[in-house]
Amino acid sequence: MKVMKKITLGSILFVVALLSISLSLVSPAAAGFTDLSDEEMKGVLFMREEEKLARDVYLCFAELYPEYSIFSNIASSEQNHMDAIKRIIIRYDLIDPVVDDSVGIFTNESLQELYDALITEGSVSLVEALRVGAAIEEIDILDIEEYLKSSDERMINRIYNNLLDGSENHLRAFVKELSMQGVNYLPQYLDDEAFQDIIDDESDPGRNGPIWSELVDWVKGLFRWRFG
Repeated sequence: MKVMKKITLGSILFVVALLSISLSLVSPAAAGFTDLSDEEMKGVLFMREEEKLARDVYLCFAELYPEYSIFSNIASSEQNHMDAIKRIIIRYDLIDPVVDDSVGIFTNESLQELYDALITEGSVSLVEALRVGAAIEEIDILDIEEYLKSSDERMINRIYNNLLDGSENHLRAFVKELSMQGVNYLPQYLDDEAFQDIIDDESDPGRNGPIWSELVDWVKGLFRWRFG
C-alpha cells in the first residue's frame, strides 16, 4: 500500500524556490515575457538614473546638513529604488546606464546638468535643500505616472507603483520638515489639486497587489517554454 506524504508549507516553499532559480536561468523571452517597447525601455533606463540623481543629491545634502537625518534616510530609500530598477534591467537584458555609480556622475546629460543645478541651489541653506528634495519627488511622481501609461508589463508596473508610493511618502516628509522650519511649501511641478491629494493621503502599500500574481505568471511562462 502506498503511503501518502503530507504536504507541508516547507515543501511548498521549497518548490517555489526551485522554480524561482529555474526562472533566473532562462531568458525573459523563454520565460514568457514579452519584448519591451521602445518607450518601455526608455522609461526603465531613464528612471534608473533619475533615482540615482535623487540618491546622490540627498547624500550630498546629508553631508552638508548632518544634523538632519531626513536626507540620509531618504537616500537609503532611493538606493532601494535604484536596485529595483536594476532588477528590471537584468531581467530584460538591458544595458545599465549607470556605468559609474560614483555620486554625481550620470550618462544622461540632462540629468547631469539638473544634478549640478540642484546641488548649487540646495547648498545655499537647509530650507533650499528641503525645497530641492520636494521638487525632486514631484518630478519623480510625474515621470513615473507618465511611464506607467506606456507600460503593459506586470513586473515593470509593480515596481513603478512601488516607486510612486515611495516618492509620495518622501514628498510628504519634505513638506512636513519644511513646515517645521516655518515654511509653507507650494508645489513647483504638480498642480495644486494633485499635490494636495498626495499631502492629505496616506501611502497604500497594498495597492500594487500581491507578488504571488507575478510568480504565477513566471511559472506559466516557464512551462510554456519547457513544454510548449
